Amino acid sequence: MIRKILIANRGEIAHRIILTCRKKGVATVAVFAVPDRDLPFVREADEAVALKGNTPAETYLDGGRILEIAGQMKVQAIHPGYGFLSENEGFAKACREKGFIFIGPSAEAIRLMGDKQTAKRLMREAGVPVVPGYEGEDQSEERFAEEAERTGFPVLLKASAGGGGKGMRIVRKPEDLPEALQSARREAKAAFGNDKMLLEKYFDVSRHIEVQIFGDDYGNLVHMFERECSIQRRYQKIIEESPSPALEGKPELAEQIYRSAVMAGKAVKYKNAGTVEFIFTPEGEHYFLEVNTRLQVEHPVTECITGLDLVDWQLEVAQGEPLPLSQEQIRSSGHALECRLYAENPYDHFLPQTGELLMFRPFEDEQVRWDAGVEEGSAISVYFDPMIAKLITCGKNRKETVRKMLQALGKSALLGAVSNQSFLSDILAHSEFQSGDFDTKFIERNSELLNPDALGKEELYWLAITAALCEWKIRDDARTFFKSTLSGWRNSMYQMQFSEWELDGGLVKVEYQVQKDGSFMVQAGGEASVARLLSMDSKEVEVEWKGWRKIFLYKKNEKAVLLHEPNLGGHVLKSVPRFPAREEKQEKGAYVAPMPSEVVRVLVNVGDKVEKGDALVVLSSMKMENTIAAHSAGTVEEVFVEERALVDGEQMLLRVSE
Repeated sequence: MIRKILIANRGEIAHRIILTCRKKGVATVAVFAVPDRDLPFVREADEAVALKGNTPAETYLDGGRILEIAGQMKVQAIHPGYGFLSENEGFAKACREKGFIFIGPSAEAIRLMGDKQTAKRLMREAGVPVVPGYEGEDQSEERFAEEAERTGFPVLLKASAGGGGKGMRIVRKPEDLPEALQSARREAKAAFGNDKMLLEKYFDVSRHIEVQIFGDDYGNLVHMFERECSIQRRYQKIIEESPSPALEGKPELAEQIYRSAVMAGKAVKYKNAGTVEFIFTPEGEHYFLEVNTRLQVEHPVTECITGLDLVDWQLEVAQGEPLPLSQEQIRSSGHALECRLYAENPYDHFLPQTGELLMFRPFEDEQVRWDAGVEEGSAISVYFDPMIAKLITCGKNRKETVRKMLQALGKSALLGAVSNQSFLSDILAHSEFQSGDFDTKFIERNSELLNPDALGKEELYWLAITAALCEWKIRDDARTFFKSTLSGWRNSMYQMQFSEWELDGGLVKVEYQVQKDGSFMVQAGGEASVARLLSMDSKEVEVEWKGWRKIFLYKKNEKAVLLHEPNLGGHVLKSVPRFPAREEKQEKGAYVAPMPSEVVRVLVNVGDKVEKGDALVVLSSMKMENTIAAHSAGTVEEVFVEERALVDGEQMLLRVSE
């Protein structure tokens, strides 16, 4: 019997596991890295133990230390979550050797499916359709070039031990293959400790459909229907749903995919939770991609349509119980949708972002589920994946579910760290997405989504006026003298108070004057109008301007007012000081790090001539590589960093004379 488990993971999946364990009466032990010390999962666990260090290698990937803690805490089982050690054959084997139950598949299944080369061979033998390509032992550039020519361009390079979009590159021309192969290998080595690669035929038009499977110790193996995962960026999913719009009204096609998934699981005698992933072509053909030998990030989608708790099933199967239900007893009902909220900038190549979540107020509703590993005040660090939370909505049908998701995204405030919140809303509102007729190239094809419209003047003034009134109210409430005198009294009755805000890349000035009836005469953009502060508490402010009323979520700190309104979105309005300090101008020709990173490669030396677009430095942050390229031709004057160095955001990397 499992009475106590150690969770070898962090963030939202640790929180998710803890919730089920509480219901089952299972005690939990969390382990945490130093940057995660203040995250909710550390408090929520019954006990928590610190791991010394900051990086994944020093913390959640240190299997030896985690096993040592498991022994000290006298747990019966270890849940690896997803990522980190969840698909590590050696760790699964070590758990069992040390007498701990590994809540996942057997080490042998992880080994067979973890190496995509072996997995594809096994699937062919089992009769499962497989994508054409190369997965041999010869890893030379020459062999990859030969196999790419044989398969036919475009091809996809993939890390054999990988997942989550790491170590993947699309190659369309033979001359691009060597650099793509080197870059993919570096990323794979950093993410998985293994740089072995494979090559697959790349389909320009296809969908990504996966099937949830579950097996036990008694030979039972079932599927739990499909999930559509075609909305992706950087080869990583950001929106998932079930049922798949591609299979709507096509039960025979769906059954073929389910059958292939079950065949794949039975080929390796699969136990516990797993996911079989497929490419689905416009012709209705499906090809095996891989088996993820763990719980998936998007498992809540399956839980919503089936009403099952997959973590509960994991625990039961891990302690030797048979599957709770047979295939015939598992039913799908309604529709479910999941959006992944990331700390990243979709409008700047999806660069990961760090920062403190100054405002995090999720919209709550019976059809809305949040799986979050953070709370207001949490910090997004450079060391781990930038996912903030998963937002899941459930409904009777797809239209209702999408509509509910748009409402939840619109009414949730997430400010302080740049996120993809508005980008997700734009995807959901797009006619192509709403039609259900899309593929993995959706974002690439609809590039206008990556160029958001700037705020209009009316919208800027709404925000600036609201910020000014919030600031005035806080200041007025703090007054202790002359309370009966109108705030902002001047010798000259014509002189108004004012505030200036940095917003949307520009400055917005608002002048205002309190009237005897409590309203405000405001001047914005040279136009005089009347505004009213109708109500304000610790979290919300209601303002009327030009006869329109809006309710904002708000928060004030020392330097800014944070505002969120469903139609205007979330904004941080930085207060411009009346006597600003002289700003230092950035040096001409200077190249700086866009965010805290590790220097992977320095590609130039002092004196080198560079052309516009040439790669200068390769950085890595949050498991993703970012290449700093020359924005104009010139000569490298100085290089300030070296490989493997850690740099801060805005730190100078090098200087090029133009």
